[in-house]
Amino acid sequence: MEKEILEKGLNINRRRFLSRLSLGIGSVALGSLLIPDLFSKNDDEAVLTGLAQFAPKAKRIIYLFQNGAPSQLDLFDYKPLLQKMHGEDLPASVRQGQRLTGMTSDQKKFPLAGTVFQFNQYGQSKAYISELLPYTAGVVDDLCIVKSLFTEAINHDPALTFFQTGAQVGNRPSMGAWLSYGLGSENKNLPAFCVLLSKGKGNGQGVYSKLWSNGFLDSIHQGVQFSSGENPVLYLNNPDGMDKADRRRMLDKLAELNEESYKEFGDPEINAKIQQYEMAYRMQTAVPEITDMSKEPESIIKLYGPDCLVPGTFAANCLLARKLSENGVRFVQLYHQGWDGHNNLPEEIKGQCKDVDQSSAALITDLKQRGLLDETLVIWGGEFGRTNYCQGLLTKDNYGRDHHPRCFTVWMAGGGVKPGVYGETDDFGYNITQDPVHVHDFHATILALMGIDHEKLTFRHLGRRYRLTDVSGKLVKGIMA
Repeated sequence: MEKEILEKGLNINRRRFLSRLSLGIGSVALGSLLIPDLFSKNDDEAVLTGLAQFAPKAKRIIYLFQNGAPSQLDLFDYKPLLQKMHGEDLPASVRQGQRLTGMTSDQKKFPLAGTVFQFNQYGQSKAYISELLPYTAGVVDDLCIVKSLFTEAINHDPALTFFQTGAQVGNRPSMGAWLSYGLGSENKNLPAFCVLLSKGKGNGQGVYSKLWSNGFLDSIHQGVQFSSGENPVLYLNNPDGMDKADRRRMLDKLAELNEESYKEFGDPEINAKIQQYEMAYRMQTAVPEITDMSKEPESIIKLYGPDCLVPGTFAANCLLARKLSENGVRFVQLYHQGWDGHNNLPEEIKGQCKDVDQSSAALITDLKQRGLLDETLVIWGGEFGRTNYCQGLLTKDNYGRDHHPRCFTVWMAGGGVKPGVYGETDDFGYNITQDPVHVHDFHATILALMGIDHEKLTFRHLGRRYRLTDVSGKLVKGIMA
């Protein structure tokens, strides 16, 4: 090997060559200690886990996505001026001719709508939190409240797809798929990426499988959806008349056929299918245990609220997310529908907050008391914000808000983020005045917290290298601890 290097004319001597070789051997040894099954030759026992590119601050993510776009002006971004100017027209100098949706583009006036809800300051950061979120206010010292997110997307489908995949069009890998590809799972009996769905009492926007798609990555990285029915993962159980031994023999024979097919055609998806069948076999034991809530103590049920015992509710999904995460699932994605407050927003948002407030805060408390919050990044937020002006008829106590991509709020907790408030918006809650955070910046920072350089997590497809952050994105160091 040394001779080959010298023949190629590389500037390296014997001492440097042996030094580099020893470092390489050391890295392999370290990897085998950190991940014992990383170099296993037994595919049935191999763990599909990668190595972070640098020391991660978080090992896992639980993303509480609030589908439909919560109104930041009624929850987090307190603007007294809106109360004072309620009903007055939004100044043109503030709107600056910015793009509007088709739902308000024909309005002659844009009457400002002050929130009907009270705000108070909480915690060391003195963050303003709405009366609608008393439980969230109770954990505010664990939250990093980012008030200055923005996006170019102004309608739900492209905005939601953008947040989940880094692109406004389909057929791109979702964030969970990228993390599965880059890091794998910590548990060989569970997938790296799991998806949970719930629906609230408000006006809902649909969710669809492209949001947790593997895109052009191998299908082993696709999110596995859990349902609220009798069988949490569909088609996992053995058919009638087949026991576990029969299933094992069937999978072994199927694997032999697939291996022959792979030798002939070389299609990597064939190997992915083999891995998926094996994962499903192992999940037959792991999933029933994970989804069994009967062993949870009464204190945990009280913490999350009684709805946590009702499968398919947001509270039940938060508790399940904790169980999945503590058992090594790399990325747990929750979607809670119902935040699309175009009409009758004050009434609808009350129901939505009642659905999610207690269990969202409970998840933070539960992870913290188990010593898991420091290594688990929790994210809460939607695809864009809501306008400071009313869509349609405005009254003193009732209003609707249109889509607003110019500025909105998300919060994060645990996993290497710095508690406090980051970013500011103007007195009208319309434009960002300090520390803007683009969606690509948001993604780059999340990957960095997981130990990944967003510019290096790439996949070659159709002649170019793709990544979650496309060709942009910068770290938001102000929110990193």
